[in-house]
Amino acid sequence: MLIIGDSISIGYTPFVKEALAAKAEVFHNVGNAQHTRNGLEKIDSWLGDKEWNIIQINWGLWDLCYRNPTKTGPKSRDKVNGVLTNEIDVYAANLEKLVTRIKEKSNAKIIFVTTTYVPNKEPGRFYKDVAKYNAVAKEVMDKNAVIVNDIYEKSIPIHMQFGNGETDVHYSKEGYKELGIIIMEFLEEVIEDKNSFF
Repeated sequence: MLIIGDSISIGYTPFVKEALAAKAEVFHNVGNAQHTRNGLEKIDSWLGDKEWNIIQINWGLWDLCYRNPTKTGPKSRDKVNGVLTNEIDVYAANLEKLVTRIKEKSNAKIIFVTTTYVPNKEPGRFYKDVAKYNAVAKEVMDKNAVIVNDIYEKSIPIHMQFGNGETDVHYSKEGYKELGIIIMEFLEEVIEDKNSFF
């Protein structure tokens, strides 16, 4: 099983890997998948030549982020003076291309995980954009018969309790563990559904 995603998925993957150890080998793409343009550049190398049974993907948090080109790193996040990484129509088009490419290279069952909660005071992201980006992502996935694990609503109370504050989209170790449980339970159902592979 291959998980492709940003730092949120990097955070919960160790818990998923441990929980599913008896049922599946779980890998994460090398590094941070960032935004969909980065995904299109690297998807072939991430997939490699391995015959995956399940590929879980997620993009969104980086796509809807505004960044100030005069700054680097976390300080570049700037929804006042920054530039949007990917407009929503570009995001949708890129997701379409990514799903198409994955299907060209693999017979794996594809699962898309929605973007998690963005606190209102996060400096580079508008919290209302998450719903918009998740909505178009689900449209693309529905069109391409890709399973969606919509974790957005469940991520809100987890962030409230175990998030890194009102200015950060990330979670504490306990928060990633809670997200990992949600991901693991969904993946477990897919693994156990023998018909999902035929």
